[in-house]
Amino acid sequence: MARGPRRPLGLCLLLLLLLPGASGHEGAARPGEGASKPGAAWPSLQGLKERLKAAGAVSRRYWALFICQLRPKVCEEDEEAAAEPLGWNLPLLGQQYLDILTMWYCSFQDCCDSGDCRISNNFTGLKSDLSVRLHGQHLARELVLRAVRGYVEMRQPDKALTLSFHGWSGTGKNFVARMLAENLYRDGLRSDCVQVFIAMFHFPHPKYVDLYKEQLTSQIQETQQRCRQTLFIFDEAEKLHPGLLEALEPHLKRQAPKANRAKTPRTIFLFLSGFGHSCLVKENLIDFFVPFLPLEYRHVRLCVRDAFLSQELPYTEEALDEIARMMSYVPKEEQLFSSQGCKSISQRINYFLP
Repeated sequence: MARGPRRPLGLCLLLLLLLPGASGHEGAARPGEGASKPGAAWPSLQGLKERLKAAGAVSRRYWALFICQLRPKVCEEDEEAAAEPLGWNLPLLGQQYLDILTMWYCSFQDCCDSGDCRISNNFTGLKSDLSVRLHGQHLARELVLRAVRGYVEMRQPDKALTLSFHGWSGTGKNFVARMLAENLYRDGLRSDCVQVFIAMFHFPHPKYVDLYKEQLTSQIQETQQRCRQTLFIFDEAEKLHPGLLEALEPHLKRQAPKANRAKTPRTIFLFLSGFGHSCLVKENLIDFFVPFLPLEYRHVRLCVRDAFLSQELPYTEEALDEIARMMSYVPKEEQLFSSQGCKSISQRINYFLP
């Protein structure tokens, strides 16, 4: 997150302005001038006062320009002030030096228009990924993009967005969840704003459900406090204990709008499973059901090609066909759909490497 300018940097600018020979100090004494006069110091007290006064005025103006360059949105409401010409001719701190100063500042600080550089919300990239990298899921492609974009661009949402991804194994549920994280957040799944829970890994023992409920509630609240836009992914959601779903309900329900709230926080919940979630459906807490359809042979073949490309490996059309045929298909007679979707394709490629 971009932070305000630091004092040491301001002092450096002030010192630059106080240096002898800076343009605009017409009344400043030069080295040697006045030194022959008894009791005359260089610079004189009057000259120093003038320098300080002028430096203060110009420093404030350039700080305003500096902040506007880092955070344009901050200055949108003060366009008249931003357009006001400088009252001083100071080549040393012209636009070139302002750009250099900005580059230096942003080399160790996060500078972005959104106010939180962890959040990218790259819907152009998300649309491209869903169109190019996801195969055989035209329904999921349209639903996910429309639902997430509409929610993020909503001015004041009164509830979290809850999506249910359900379908056969290997059809792309985790793949799309990762796409969302990568395009909504700078650091993808590693972002401070993203939490991933796997039912049987994070909550394996039913006898500890009360402890799990406390931990889950705490993690959700802490993440929401850190980020104004959060993403929570629950894999194997059909295996979540009913008690955990009860703990999630307050976070999924509609909330009363809070007065004087400058920015409404946004939260997205993804539930990934082989089938629907009866408890959440019963309470009407799912906003969108996103079906992931079984994959046909042609879709599996595209997955094989993508696996070769992602590893930057050469391939032949024969290799694509052979690996695609290695997958098992159902029903047994018609051989229409891959029973594993595209799962384990990357491992099968190893058999064809030289």
